[in-house]
Amino acid sequence: MATFPVVNMEKLNGDERSATMELIEDACANWGFFELVNHGISPEFMDRVEKLTKEHYRKSMEARFKEMVASKGLDAVQSEIEDLDWESTFFLRHLPVSNISEIPDLKDEYRKVMKEFAGKLELLAEKLLDLLCENLGLEKGYLKKAFYGSKGPTFGTKVSNYPPCPKPDLIKGLRAHTDAGGIILLFQDDKVSGLQLLKDGDWVDVPPMRHSIVINIGDQLEYKSVMHRVIAQTDGARMSLASFYNPGSDAVIYPAPALVENKESKDLYPKFVFEDYMKLYAGVKFQAKEPRFEAFKNLETPANLGPIATA
Repeated sequence: MATFPVVNMEKLNGDERSATMELIEDACANWGFFELVNHGISPEFMDRVEKLTKEHYRKSMEARFKEMVASKGLDAVQSEIEDLDWESTFFLRHLPVSNISEIPDLKDEYRKVMKEFAGKLELLAEKLLDLLCENLGLEKGYLKKAFYGSKGPTFGTKVSNYPPCPKPDLIKGLRAHTDAGGIILLFQDDKVSGLQLLKDGDWVDVPPMRHSIVINIGDQLEYKSVMHRVIAQTDGARMSLASFYNPGSDAVIYPAPALVENKESKDLYPKFVFEDYMKLYAGVKFQAKEPRFEAFKNLETPANLGPIATA
């Protein structure tokens, strides 16, 4: 089995830049995932984010999760649960308009830190998009422009905790799916594992690595967005902060003209508005992604689709 790709971003600044860009290209094309180290967000700051996130779960969410488990009898299930995930979550929206001030039960310190964390991740996401542009032979800033729409990209963080589960063989932490959007930046627990991706027909662990950021390619980039899942654990609670840098709701998605060789290639992927894709995705998230694109091929192309495109 090939080694899970780990990209040291410091090597982009020296003699190993070419080899590092090749590693990113291979990870995007063959894995759909890679892990970043030396990404520019300090270990001390990440420790602070982790500490406050775990404190918030213990003080504000753990009791509610246990009440939900008891009310549904999930600790005594005898057959596989297919319509529920063993996770406790809330969602922070950063762009185009933040909702951090509206989320109840967050300490002021936690709000401030998460706002700062979002700013750092936004810059990192845009840097990564430019690295993808470089590998694809697209002009710098192309993918950022493609995601922009009329109001800028959509960016938010799903804050999740996966408590110890008594029946991990019957309840998934998170069922298998691909992510609908653009590029996902994950800060995951370095002590409790659980995230897996599907590669060549086998489920492969995404290794927990202290102070790393896991990168996941979403459907819209269509480099290689892969099925992934979270396996619940019997001991240890797993923290996950997944930040989604997605196209704006009215961004128009279609193949980059510079990458389309002929009409047959162009016809492989439809042209659609990202918000329309998300409406479809909401009902079929845990199903194969290919029928989503096929569904849009069968629709008439709206007359007002603009010139913004993605890879």
